[in-house]
Amino acid sequence: MNLFRSVRAVTAASGDGVVDWDRAAEAAKAGTDPGTLDLPPAEREGYATDVRDARDRLRETADVAFDVPETVEIQNRHHWIDANLETFRAVMEPLEDRAAPLLPDASRVANTGTMAVMLGFLGRNVLGQYDPLLLADDPDAAHGLYFVHPNIANAAAELDVDYPRFRRWIAFHEVTHAAEFGAAPWLPEYLETRMEEGVLALTDGALDREAFRELDAAMTAVEGYAELLMDHAFDDEYADLRRKLDARRQGGSPVSKLVRRLLGLGLKRRQYERGAAFFEAVAERRSLAAAGAVWERPENLPTDAELDHPETWLLRVDP
Repeated sequence: MNLFRSVRAVTAASGDGVVDWDRAAEAAKAGTDPGTLDLPPAEREGYATDVRDARDRLRETADVAFDVPETVEIQNRHHWIDANLETFRAVMEPLEDRAAPLLPDASRVANTGTMAVMLGFLGRNVLGQYDPLLLADDPDAAHGLYFVHPNIANAAAELDVDYPRFRRWIAFHEVTHAAEFGAAPWLPEYLETRMEEGVLALTDGALDREAFRELDAAMTAVEGYAELLMDHAFDDEYADLRRKLDARRQGGSPVSKLVRRLLGLGLKRRQYERGAAFFEAVAERRSLAAAGAVWERPENLPTDAELDHPETWLLRVDP
């Protein structure tokens, strides 16, 4: 980790855009220890076994025909930053095309520094990721499944939990997302459309509340259904893992807490809790299969109001 090199990369930001993405990536990686990937063969096989077992258990539990992505990578932190840079760039592109700051050079340096901080912070904290490649240039590009091994190993040690069990829990959670997107091939386009509508409105100085509300409701359904599947598919207890991980996320330095708020990570936790409560109520009143009806078509997604009143969703959809 070289903080001087990180600062130097940011201050050297150049080009025509509002963010110098190459410098942002360079700065993020310079300020982030990549971590080791010196894994013995048995450790790599452990990841592979966890993913296969999660796939098989979820197929059986949810009765969903899906497969894991062809791209399954064990990454270090720098790999994760590189893999996600284009996603950040795609989200920001509409803003870059229309932005006309009064002091473009100073603005570019500030924006590049902000993106470097975000990428570095997430690269040091993300444990696993199912990547549906939203807003990708190639709509046929293969989805990815990533495990940031140094972060998983560090988290298990900090939480004082059994590492293989913790690694397996992370694998199951990420594979549940592969199951959701496999059950709902329309979901990437649905999410992309809401993201694009919301960002384009921002570039015009407006706020498309409906687009952001629908996006939030959809992501709440994604996270909540994953929690429901985990409850039924994971082959061990995990309440202690969730409790300890939540406590770890709520702790940290004041700067860490501020960055989490700015990145909306508190909102993500709210999505987990709200979505899980919705699907637990649906499964209790009907069945696990009834809860899966949410992925049959876009119209079956719960509205923002229905997330807090699952009985109204059941009356409307009648799964």
